[in-house]
Amino acid sequence: MSEQSFSYKLKDELLTKINSRAKADVCLMGMLTFCNTLCDSEIVFLTGHRGAALFFALNCARVCLGRDIESLEDAAEVVSVSKSVKKDGTTLYKIEVTGDEDRLTLLSYFRMDNSRRLTPDDLPKAKYYPQLIAGIFLSCGSLNDPEKKYHLEFVMPNIQLCNDFGLLLLENYGILAKQTERKNSQIVYIKESENIIDLLTVMGATGSSLELMNIKILKDIRNKINRAVNCDNANIEKTLKAAEKQVEDIELIDATVGIDSLPEALQEIARLRYENPDISLKELGTMLKPPISRSGVNHRLVRLSETADRIRKEKH
Repeated sequence: MSEQSFSYKLKDELLTKINSRAKADVCLMGMLTFCNTLCDSEIVFLTGHRGAALFFALNCARVCLGRDIESLEDAAEVVSVSKSVKKDGTTLYKIEVTGDEDRLTLLSYFRMDNSRRLTPDDLPKAKYYPQLIAGIFLSCGSLNDPEKKYHLEFVMPNIQLCNDFGLLLLENYGILAKQTERKNSQIVYIKESENIIDLLTVMGATGSSLELMNIKILKDIRNKINRAVNCDNANIEKTLKAAEKQVEDIELIDATVGIDSLPEALQEIARLRYENPDISLKELGTMLKPPISRSGVNHRLVRLSETADRIRKEKH
């Protein structure tokens, strides 16, 4: 992976797909609904993604001021932006809507209240669901490096939003997400690679979706190769152990009753196996005159083993 994580690059891609005011509104709605603090007395958005921080700040200011905002300097009338460095060295951006009137304007614009729900009455038109989900991911979502494991999750403000969001994914896209609780946070997560790929596609992140698909294909190929190699190694080990036992049997027979006491067919296979302990039964069969099948070789070696076992019993 590059210096930027897969999740960071995914958010970069999502932001490039927000290319109209209508899409920006719905994306901002998703970000606000799932941001860290949302009420008429405080709106705070925390993120480690610089682009998401900039998008949130500029679009909050656009809605409140009623005009396009090009820079953070222009947005400063509505939002304050600060940043800090976390212990792991990453930057955390904090965007706060500072004015009482501006907070009320945002809540009114999106018909929101402190309940923060995604009920049918609150949702935008279905054609904008992709931008809504993208905004939710930008606000509280993350995706692990798929080279290591498949895991996409959303850290939700409350259990009601978990349920609302889960229903939205299931009823509209057939994507089944699971829920859990971690350190007093509600988590919606997806571990199935196919569902993660589908969700990235839904959000419009086709580049990230294709990259994940390619990673999955390569991982599947590597796993198949590893399984085949492990199986071959196991078979080789089993063959070598069997051949070692066969050589021991032949040496015992030769040291006691003698190879020459055996029927001619068993003498032939005994000498061939003793001289070629590492080759397969099929290869042994081709060396006989006339050649015989693998099962034919195995039958003769079993008879040798039975002879050696009788000798062992007689010795005891």
